[in-house]
Amino acid sequence: MPAILDPDAPDLSEWVSAGDGVVAAQCCAEPTALIAALAAIPGVGDGGLSVFAGMSYTDVFARVAEAGVRVVSYGGLGRTGKVPGLEVVPCNYSALPALFAAGRLPGDVVLLQVSPPDSGGRCSFGPAAEYLVDALPHARAVIAEVNERCPRTAGASIAYADLDAVVHTRRELATGRAGEPGEVEAAIAQHVAALVRDGDTLQLGVGTLPEAILRALGGHRDLGLHGGMITDGVLALIGAGVITNARKPRPDRGLTVTGAALGTTALLDALDGRTDIVFRATSETHAPARIAAAGRLATINSALQLDRDGNAGNESAGGRQIGAIGGQGDFLRAAAAAGGSAVVTLPAARIVARLDGPVSVLRADIDWVVTEHGARSLAGLTPSARRAALTELAGRDLDADA
Repeated sequence: MPAILDPDAPDLSEWVSAGDGVVAAQCCAEPTALIAALAAIPGVGDGGLSVFAGMSYTDVFARVAEAGVRVVSYGGLGRTGKVPGLEVVPCNYSALPALFAAGRLPGDVVLLQVSPPDSGGRCSFGPAAEYLVDALPHARAVIAEVNERCPRTAGASIAYADLDAVVHTRRELATGRAGEPGEVEAAIAQHVAALVRDGDTLQLGVGTLPEAILRALGGHRDLGLHGGMITDGVLALIGAGVITNARKPRPDRGLTVTGAALGTTALLDALDGRTDIVFRATSETHAPARIAAAGRLATINSALQLDRDGNAGNESAGGRQIGAIGGQGDFLRAAAAAGGSAVVTLPAARIVARLDGPVSVLRADIDWVVTEHGARSLAGLTPSARRAALTELAGRDLDADA
């Protein structure tokens, strides 16, 4: 059975040493007490201890970074982008399982937040399974916050007896909420909704624009969902009978498949005990073969910027890391291969002559581009025709910006 640690001051030194790489749950599943305890590991100030962080909505990673812990991430989403000295590994989200397996991303210790054990002695991963499940087989130790407020979700789970150490808590989980859509987002959402067909399987990102798009889909029927993240907007469409997954191929017919949840306390409470929303590993949600088997896909993602050739920049703006490559390329390519809709959305003002940062998604992987001025398919267009289409969507002369 696992060792029981003090929830107010957990001592992780028996399982974590200064040279280790630690992997921590992200979004609403952040085990904040365990992450904060990394600052007390002997020798932490030497810079040898690292923690892999995902999308964060707390300041815990900033605090451990100030103590000398190296914070590594796949991007700068949420508050992660504000962590001092953040080190970013540019990679497709689908590559994370292989990077952990090969030791390219060290995962000596995994920190989880889980639900209390059920009658069979198993703890669910709550609102985040994803790359944690893929990192577990390669970890020397697994330490969990067993939180009475953590929803018991369907899908990934771990035996309580297989945990090396635990803290027992009853606290509110971290939450995040998208901003309220404005006129631009609402206009984009209406154009996107016209591209989505009844019965399509959705994949969307997170943020104000994706939430606006979800609201615009209220008149559709029998949509499915297979992706990396669900939000309050997804839950609303499930409740309205719009997302039913009824036309998905088996074995996922009737199931909303996701890796994590990001939203309000209402979303987290609604997940508890549900069996129609399933949380799975990144190796399942982002694998090309698994995406292709999810039905006719409509993948809808936002870009920070798009250049006049159609390349997307999703990582940085103004010299700051505020985004990530993420799974956008994974899903765009899968949608195109399966005859689905591959859509990139952004306000017209963010179509530019040159990107502020690196290219995150190549122009060859981008089909539909949608702004408040309309929607255009770039597939099959020559460079000059692409520029003409993007100039139309930008509503201005992009050459004048060069």
